[in-house]
Amino acid sequence: MRVQSLTLAAAGAALLAPTTLPAAEPQAWREPVVRHEGDVRAADLLAKVRDCAPVSRGRYRSDDGRPATIPVCGTEDAVFWKADMDIDCDGQPGRRCNRRTDPLFSDATAYQQSDGRHLNAERLPYIVVPTPSRIWNYRASDVRGGSVAAVIYRDRVQYAVVGDVGPRDIIGEASYASAQALGIRPDPRGGGTDSGVTYIVFKDSQVKPIEDHAAAVATGERLARLFVRGR
Repeated sequence: MRVQSLTLAAAGAALLAPTTLPAAEPQAWREPVVRHEGDVRAADLLAKVRDCAPVSRGRYRSDDGRPATIPVCGTEDAVFWKADMDIDCDGQPGRRCNRRTDPLFSDATAYQQSDGRHLNAERLPYIVVPTPSRIWNYRASDVRGGSVAAVIYRDRVQYAVVGDVGPRDIIGEASYASAQALGIRPDPRGGGTDSGVTYIVFKDSQVKPIEDHAAAVATGERLARLFVRGR
């Protein structure tokens, strides 16, 4: 009886003892469900930018150490370039954009909201243009802070504003919110995409206040329709 009791006690202890669960594997980033903005198709916009009439005097790099192969092209109504997308997390610090998540984080953006605060990369879709240089001066192409852009990736169109200024010789960067909306991994450390992004900035356009994304979408969709129709 004693042996049986010990056996039963041991079995009971085994059932009550904490079990060691296998370590959880880190979850891979999952592409979000992307809400398409507007009814202008990516294919129709891309068809209008097949040919490049350069407005830049030289070409840009996609990243440090890469060859300079990317021109800025122009039409009567827009400028455009085809590049990668690096993630800009600058501006107001938040849960995903701060000094801990981004070693290159800056709490300032070239352009500010109507209340004087810097832009919020986590919330506002914006793109980055290169600092004016001998290669290209965006201001000379009727582009400014708040200018409206159509950003295209695969079959997706996202409307954004010009919100920040980057290095003189590098092009292809957009905010955390822009990348996320396009289904591109927005992590500032290892996110972005190496190619396949087209940026079309409509000349002489501007959203005020710059943080009004709904206004950027409405303006962008209207200008995109005109651009596709060739007017």
